Formats: sequence, structure tokens, C-alpha cells
Amino acid sequence: MKRKPGGAPPEGTWLLLVHQLPPKPAYLRVKVWRRLQALGAVSLKNSVYVLPAGAETREDLEWVLREIERGGGEGAICEARLVDGMTDDEVRQLFDAARDADYGEIGEALRKLAARLNRSRRAPPETKQQTAKLRRRFAEIGAIDFFGATGRLTVDSLLREVEARFAERAPAAPDPPADAVELSGKVWVTRSGVHIDRIACAWLIRRFIDPAARFKFVAGKSYTGLPGELRFDMFQAEFTHEGDRCSFEVLLDRAGLDDPALRAIGEIVHDIDLKDAKFGRAETAGIAHVVAGLCMTHPEDMARIERGAALLDDTYALFRRRRRR
Repeated sequence: MKRKPGGAPPEGTWLLLVHQLPPKPAYLRVKVWRRLQALGAVSLKNSVYVLPAGAETREDLEWVLREIERGGGEGAICEARLVDGMTDDEVRQLFDAARDADYGEIGEALRKLAARLNRSRRAPPETKQQTAKLRRRFAEIGAIDFFGATGRLTVDSLLREVEARFAERAPAAPDPPADAVELSGKVWVTRSGVHIDRIACAWLIRRFIDPAARFKFVAGKSYTGLPGELRFDMFQAEFTHEGDRCSFEVLLDRAGLDDPALRAIGEIVHDIDLKDAKFGRAETAGIAHVVAGLCMTHPEDMARIERGAALLDDTYALFRRRRRR
């Protein structure tokens, strides 16, 4: 297998831990399972766990294998590439789903804290400790969020809003609408593996902000923007989740686009992306299925954006027509 310079495994390479545990001691199974969960590994099938290939993940799995062998079990670590059946994108979706579940727990706890803070003038002392604990948990999940799950953006925004209360100041006011000139002629950067929020943002940019906009797709963990670039729907981006608003909703406000048809699309994008059924529009389920289908059949990001743009063009025309009636 040809490697990249420096000994790094090629993209799309995975490490598989295949193991067999003895029936006793019973605690060994729980111990190994908890260890794999802490590493961020996901299960492909019984006793087969996967991590993205890398020096650190290899070392992590080697330690787990030693624990298995010390407990009387056996196993092997394999470096593999998928050639049939499950695709790389489907495996990445397993990782994103696992991390979104983790982020969802943190987000629920933060919403409860925010509700408590809204009911009292001063923050109870224990809420600050609880927030610090959630911040540590957020950092732990971020360390094993290999592909930048969407939930990370929402939780980061919720954390910053809650923490702002402890600084004895109100949450920062929303940024004023951006000047159209500032948004044109830019390279728009987002996470690869685009789905509904990023597809909708790209459509909004091309359709209403800058028809000549160019897009760049990068790894989901982190990316420092270059001059002439604007980042969207990614960690610490110029346009990303704010509180419980998805990136499309934020971009819509910041660009000053006050269009009821676009607001309706924003509600659909919100419910598909955040999965909170906040707006409950009748069209949401159907569009979610169509987007899932186009993402499954088109692995390339630009192809997804182009196919999604056709869907959103038609949806926009429908809402505009309803508005005129």
C-alpha cells in the first residue's frame, strides 16, 4: 500500500481492531468497551471496531489489544481500505452520528442551564461549576470528533452564550448585516462531506450573494482562513451556528436577506440539521429524504451542491408562489 510522505497512511485508510474475549472475567468486556468508547471508536460489527488510521490511533488500539491479551483474549489490528460494501463516507457518518449523540447530551444540559439562568437575576454558584464540567466534556468529545460533526457547532455556541452570563454581561448582540461588497469576490470555505446546512448555505451564496462565488472544502477538525476567504458551517467560522440557529439562518440574517420564502427554507434546513422539530413544516421530511439520497449517490461535494441547488431553486419558487396568492 503506497503511503504519503512521512509515513502517514493514505486518505481513506482505517484501523480495525478485531478481537475475541473470554467469557470470564465478565468485567473485561465492559472495560474494553468503555476504553474503545473513550477513544471514539465505532463498531462495524460484533467485535470489530474502527478508527481513522494514524500514529496516535494506532498506539491507542495497541494499548487496548494489550489489555485484551492480558485478560486472556486475543485480537489483531489491521490497516485496511474499503473496496466493496460499506463506503468511506458511510463509515464517517457512523463517527458523526456517535459524536452528535454525545454533543446532543451536552446541548440538552446547556439548554436546561440557560433556562435556569433566565429565571434568576444572578447565576447560582453551582451553575458555573456545571458549565465548567460541560466545557471539559465538550473538549473531550472534540478530541475524538475526527470529522467535525455538526453538533459541535451548536454546543460551542451554546457554551459561549452561557459562559457570557458568568462574565456579568449579556450575550453578544448579533452581528449587523454584512455589506454585500464584503461578501462578494470571496472564496467560501466549509467542511467536506457537505449535507443540508452547507448545501443550503452554498445555494444561498451563489443565488443571492455572489453568483461567481468559489468554494473550497477542507477537513472538519479545524482550518485557519486565508486572506480572501470566508468560512461557513465549521468551527470558529465567520458564519456558523449561533445558539440554536443553524448556519443558513445566521447567514440569512447577516446578509440582510429579508425574504419570507427564504425564511421558510431556513426553517426546513434548521429542523433537518438540528433535528429538534422546532418549526415542524410539512415539507421537511420529504426534503430530508431527497437530500439524504443525493448525498448517498454523489460523494463529491460540488456535485451535492449542484444537485441540492436545483432542489432549493424549486422549493424557493414554490414558497414565492404561495406568498403571491
